[in-house]
Amino acid sequence: MQLEQATQNTINTWLSGNYDADTKAEIQKLVDQEATTELTDAFYRDLEFGTGGLRGIMGAGSNRINKYTIGTATQGLSNYLLKKYPGKEISVAIAHDSRNNSDYFAKITADVFSANGIRVYFFRELRPTPELSFAIRSLGCKSGVMLTASHNPKEYNGYKAYGPDGGQFTSPDDTDVMNEVAAISSIDAVKFDRDEAKVSLISDDLDQDYLDKITALSVSPEAIKRQSDLKIVYSPIHGTGITLVPRALKQFGFDSLTLVEEQSTPDGNFPTVVYPNPEEKEALTLALKKAQEIDADLVLATDPDADRVGIAVKNNDGEFVLLNGNQTGSLLIHYLLNAWEEKGKLDGNQYIVKTIVTSNLIEEIAKSKNVTCYNTLTGFKWIGKLITELQGQKTFIGGGEESYGYSVGELVRDKDAIISCAFIAEMTAYYKDKGTSLYNALLEMYVEYGDYKEELVSLTKKGKSGAEEIKAMMETFRNNPPKTLGGSPVKTLKDYELGTETDLSSGKVSKLELPKSDVLQFVTEDGSIVSARPSGTEPKIKFYCSVNAPLKDKSEYKTVDAQLGEKIKALMSDLQA
Repeated sequence: MQLEQATQNTINTWLSGNYDADTKAEIQKLVDQEATTELTDAFYRDLEFGTGGLRGIMGAGSNRINKYTIGTATQGLSNYLLKKYPGKEISVAIAHDSRNNSDYFAKITADVFSANGIRVYFFRELRPTPELSFAIRSLGCKSGVMLTASHNPKEYNGYKAYGPDGGQFTSPDDTDVMNEVAAISSIDAVKFDRDEAKVSLISDDLDQDYLDKITALSVSPEAIKRQSDLKIVYSPIHGTGITLVPRALKQFGFDSLTLVEEQSTPDGNFPTVVYPNPEEKEALTLALKKAQEIDADLVLATDPDADRVGIAVKNNDGEFVLLNGNQTGSLLIHYLLNAWEEKGKLDGNQYIVKTIVTSNLIEEIAKSKNVTCYNTLTGFKWIGKLITELQGQKTFIGGGEESYGYSVGELVRDKDAIISCAFIAEMTAYYKDKGTSLYNALLEMYVEYGDYKEELVSLTKKGKSGAEEIKAMMETFRNNPPKTLGGSPVKTLKDYELGTETDLSSGKVSKLELPKSDVLQFVTEDGSIVSARPSGTEPKIKFYCSVNAPLKDKSEYKTVDAQLGEKIKALMSDLQA
């Protein structure tokens, strides 16, 4: 069995070090089987504590999620907090989702924090990620941890780390935390001995406080009152959404909620789906079936940690269609700005936020209402950071990203499917109250602003070789950008890693006013945009395609949309040539 020496050294450390017998047995079994590929993937590196924390496959190894990688991350975060707040009482909040071992990893996290003298507020049972964000601010914590791998397959788990504003860490604190984690060279440096006196359970009152504050954000309670019998089908896809989404909808005033019973029990094996991801049509199969049975107005489905939501609505042929994240986000912003305007609440001091890979339709809607639209890097933490920076100066109405994550109001600093479900239902009631539907509202929005079509194309490249291949692809795009895409010349290259925007015809270079990130964006003369970005949480390189065309009449939508679909195929064909 041939392994790189560094990998072999790490394996030897785990076999001889202060690790439990079960872990050593799992490793020894792979050694005995000469399972070179599995051992390499498990040990060729330390699981990287990135800007959002950890995410990986569960199992034994330095590149896996287990007691020891979770413990090391928590010790590093503890060391950061103790240095950041010397001599002060430090508290953290911890929550977990429905994944296999999430409760166990949450306990390990509490053990290590408490062993370091840090006060721990612990949710007594599974709760959504956005409620953790709310809890951090509500309880005055300096940090928080959510044990989740979001919508990844069942083999995965992870660890999201948060700052005192309830948002995931951003620069420079993210680097400081990563450095503290990386500085731990031995498992013996991790304190696992729990101090029970430092751990307190979070009261159920926090749930109600959170729900009350969400309800207070409602813009169209009168429409809800008149449409209280709106038929909603909801699936938590075996996740944490079941704890709060039904309660939030009920408190908003919706009385006709139908649960997808087969998916309502939290289960880390996600037995009814291939992937517990509301972006995948397959994950909504049971919800769509139920919607057809009861002739529902709206279908909602949330991912395991309930920070993302996917929706389906009936089109004008009576068929249920899934809306993508850009469509839902655009509709939500369009509704919020219209509703605020109708109530006379827009005074020029409001703003919305989207990410650089999210539909520019949102920006066009904001411009038409004289509302500021900020663009941030990919990742909701950047939206959260902006909300914190502008708090007290301007009012955040709402915002989101194409990957099915949105939020409304300033309660949380992360994407929030609880708030989003409530407001998507409110939006549906608002349009039904006006004698139309959410689908028709979508078409009318396209007639007003143009038909924007976006598509995400992901290429999966697993393991060490895959990571190297993705890196090489990005270098090629950066050094030799395509000259044309979809038959239109590429006029602009935005390189967020270098922080530059280059006019390819003149060679003029200007500065991008955003933090550095490994993202490339190609803009063509006809307004098409392709963004290339390695995923920070999955072994993928992602291409975000956006095209648009005028839509003169709703009756032309299917034809124009099909043409835009062909254009996206042409863009990707040119990019992969």
